[in-house]
Amino acid sequence: MAEVEIHIGGRSFEVSCKDGEQHFLQAAAKMLDDEAQVLTSQIGRIPEARMLLMAGLMLADKTAGVEDRLRELEAKLAETEGHLMALQNAGPEKVEVAVIPTGVTDTLAELAARAESLAATVEEKTG
Repeated sequence: MAEVEIHIGGRSFEVSCKDGEQHFLQAAAKMLDDEAQVLTSQIGRIPEARMLLMAGLMLADKTAGVEDRLRELEAKLAETEGHLMALQNAGPEKVEVAVIPTGVTDTLAELAARAESLAATVEEKTG
């Protein structure tokens, strides 16, 4: 076990943690200290137990807010994934292609034949 000195609200505490977890303990202590600093700046010096209790409650309140937001985002993600799965299971999208009416096709073929005939006539007269 590692012994770590942490500072919260201007006070020092000796705590133990598993080897390798010192960084996590320091990070948690910093969060608690940040809340304790807010308290001491607003209220002034307060008893250690009350400071730790109030700072812990402030952190718990923030954590509850974050957890609520996380649940909202997880619900949105699940909904989005559901829509995505529905789209994937829907199969290929139906694409409609305009069909050229037969009369138009016949007229274009007739115009092409006339153009070729005129071109042949012009070639005969010039050649």
